[in-house]
Amino acid sequence: MKKYLTKENLKEFLLLNAGTLLITLGVYFFKFPNNFSTGGVTGISIVLTKYFPSLSASSFVSILNIILLVIGFMVFGRGFGFKTAYSSLFMSAVLELLQRFYPMSAPFTDQPLMELLFAVGLPAVGSAILFNIDASNGGTDIVAMIMKKYTSLDIGKSLMLSDLVITLLAGVAYGMRAGMFSMLGLIIKTTLLDSVMESFNMCKYFTIVTKNPDLICNFIIKELNRSATCVKGQGAFAHEAETIVLAVMTRGQAIHLRRFIRLNDPKTFMMITNTSEIIGKGFRGTN
Repeated sequence: MKKYLTKENLKEFLLLNAGTLLITLGVYFFKFPNNFSTGGVTGISIVLTKYFPSLSASSFVSILNIILLVIGFMVFGRGFGFKTAYSSLFMSAVLELLQRFYPMSAPFTDQPLMELLFAVGLPAVGSAILFNIDASNGGTDIVAMIMKKYTSLDIGKSLMLSDLVITLLAGVAYGMRAGMFSMLGLIIKTTLLDSVMESFNMCKYFTIVTKNPDLICNFIIKELNRSATCVKGQGAFAHEAETIVLAVMTRGQAIHLRRFIRLNDPKTFMMITNTSEIIGKGFRGTN
């Protein structure tokens, strides 16, 4: 039991809940009242509500999520992701509670563009949090997992096409205004999700050409609690021996390292680039 009750697992569980809540709040308070359909299970539910008004969009989300989870467990068995299943069921439960205790009969405001930004922005941040801990919100992601297992289709393009079709159906169901806002929302969602994910993991990659590697490496190790890799090199013009120090820092650490080098070794040549996929000790993907 103790191996599961770790600080890392607790942090991951809190992030799982926070990401799911952000998605749920954006969907319930901004997507549903405005009939914004940008694909996925929530988009299908919005369209179905038009033709089956006896059930709310929240109820359709719960029904579809449960059906897809059952299919997921039938196809993948115990290999099906716990985090995806939990997020999907948690979202359905919160939607049903909101539907019961805070029913939305109309949008908050008469500013659909502003509400669209919240309808897309909150789920985008929530989804980025989930993807960052190797989880998802279920829904059509489960369909993508099944397609990946049994077909050779390009999953990304297939999901994009399905989202586009669902968005167009919203225009048929609710009119041109809702359809155009939904299409705009789909474009924003596609762009925003990648940007948010990259900003969460953004680090600074240093390539430092120096004659004083010990000075710089000591600061990195002792002051920043990081490490570095040193590679011997030679200048192409003067043919002088140089050392290339390679290091990855968080943004805060990068500021300290840059300032230290400028003050203590001003002739050092630095190249600093942004990177969002760091896999290794001290970052991601190590067990």
